[in-house]
Amino acid sequence: MKDMQTRTQANVLQGPLGWGLLVAAGIVLLASLAFALVQLVTSGHTSFNTSSTLPWGQPIATYLYFALASSGLGLIASLPLVFGFKQYYPVAKRCIFLAFIVLISGMAVLALELGNVFRMLWAIPLNLQVQSAMFWMGVFYALDLLFLLWKFSKLQGGEWDSKTAKQVGIASFIGVLLASGNLALIFGMMSMRPFWFDALLPIYFYFTGVTSGVAALVFFTYLAHGFRRERMPPALQALLTGALPKLFAALIGGTLLFIAVRAITGLYSNNPEINLVWTGYLFASPLYNASLLLGLLLPFVVMLSASLRNRAGVQVLVACLVFLGLFAERFYFVVGGQVVPLFRGTWQPGLISYTPSATEWSLTFVGISLCFVLNLLGEKFLNLGDMPRHMAEAPAGAQANTA
Repeated sequence: MKDMQTRTQANVLQGPLGWGLLVAAGIVLLASLAFALVQLVTSGHTSFNTSSTLPWGQPIATYLYFALASSGLGLIASLPLVFGFKQYYPVAKRCIFLAFIVLISGMAVLALELGNVFRMLWAIPLNLQVQSAMFWMGVFYALDLLFLLWKFSKLQGGEWDSKTAKQVGIASFIGVLLASGNLALIFGMMSMRPFWFDALLPIYFYFTGVTSGVAALVFFTYLAHGFRRERMPPALQALLTGALPKLFAALIGGTLLFIAVRAITGLYSNNPEINLVWTGYLFASPLYNASLLLGLLLPFVVMLSASLRNRAGVQVLVACLVFLGLFAERFYFVVGGQVVPLFRGTWQPGLISYTPSATEWSLTFVGISLCFVLNLLGEKFLNLGDMPRHMAEAPAGAQANTA
């Protein structure tokens, strides 16, 4: 066992600013949740703009975004805790906590979308539909939550390199892979939805999940320090001017490559149900094109410059743009797989139209505000900036040798 001691790092959210943001986020959470509950109780699913022909709308896309961002954060935390990249220790604890609360927020949105929130608590586990990918999604994500909580408790107790901490870290890494991979197969095994049908979809979900996870990590790390890097400990500053922005740039580029490959394949496909989604829905949407250009391509070009990608303001801006770009990508992925009418295909002209309702938007705001509330509470009371003492006390010039 190495370095059981922890060095606590203070941040601005532990002061009055944190309370102010907590009150603001709490108000948004209560208002959006109250509106959603009133609509669900009085109107039910008729308050959604989904239908029997397009059953999955923005709430499912929101859940998908949160679930994959959580998996991405879990995979980033595995870099120091499983694979020994110790320069990532300064963000490991915050990664694990963010992974936990982001997944909780996504599950809250999914629970509200299902209609009867409490029925799933007994119907899903007791029915034991073991041939259903959705059943295993529940099992794997429940295990993912358990391992994240267990791993966080180890770091909270100062165990960074103990044998048990390593074993829990490995179990959590496997759990993340199983959970997000199974989520991908829920879409990728649907041969009746050709736009989704893809055996390599788990790889796409892993990669883009890590991209959204890094964006969340960058944003919330800077938020914790008032968006001022000089308030950060030297080890964290070294990471944010060294390995992490390079990793972020590579992930954005890889995400663009994945989308480009899927688009080229779809455009040249002889299956009209795939080709039409790209030509008649995705690339016909100004919002989708803007999300690619401003949410992914522009951040990638900016992050290619070494002088720009190491600037704090640029990193925060890129994180926000990637947030929006990938959220739009999840939305168009979920809806795009359903706009061609099932069983009718392209025999009849026209695609199914869909625009999220106010209730569906309120569920998205429930997830976002819940995530902010939980994060602010964690920053206040759980010392998310903890790291091994030898890293926290090392001078700035020695951080490059910490590995």
